[in-house]
Amino acid sequence: MLRSVPAPFPQIPMKHSLLFLSLLLTLNAQAQKLRKTDTGSGMLDKGEKTGVWEYYAYTRDGSQVITQKYDHTAKKLVFFRPFDDVPYAVRNAAGDWTRQRVTHPIFYIGSDAALAPYMSKLNYPASAQTKNVQGRVLVSIVVDTLGHAIDQQVVLGIGSGCDEEALRVARSIPDQWIPARIGSHAVVSKYELPFTFRLRPQ
Repeated sequence: MLRSVPAPFPQIPMKHSLLFLSLLLTLNAQAQKLRKTDTGSGMLDKGEKTGVWEYYAYTRDGSQVITQKYDHTAKKLVFFRPFDDVPYAVRNAAGDWTRQRVTHPIFYIGSDAALAPYMSKLNYPASAQTKNVQGRVLVSIVVDTLGHAIDQQVVLGIGSGCDEEALRVARSIPDQWIPARIGSHAVVSKYELPFTFRLRPQ
């Protein structure tokens, strides 16, 4: 009785193997693209930020400096520029607020440059324009250990609808906060957002 012998795997010519590998690398390169703007650079994968991104700011003389490096895959802050070494408002386990020194305070992913477009979405209240009300509204937010903003409150207002408008905008900012840390532990802390209302000269 004759036994059938399985056919050997077909051998792919070397030039076809290289062509296939080249095609795979091209497809991967198209899926992951390097994105660079004035405010940051890193890899995009299907439109989503992936890996470590660098975020920039500019000094008064126009020099570009790295303000933050954030790993979007691991969801972890890996670098930040030095900050003011002063006590920050931190809530302890008992729920009381104290001033403490922190390893790093609250940051926004992408730094101030990423936060600015959201904060600029102010609609100048008609009553404030009529009364020529201008100035700065200060809104405090609490950022919990998961990076969610809660308990937005006006701590310094100018009235005529400006306080409510600043509060509306503060509440609309996407939850991309990095919580403050003491050592390796995230802590609940406060952050203050300044909103400026300034009338354009006519």
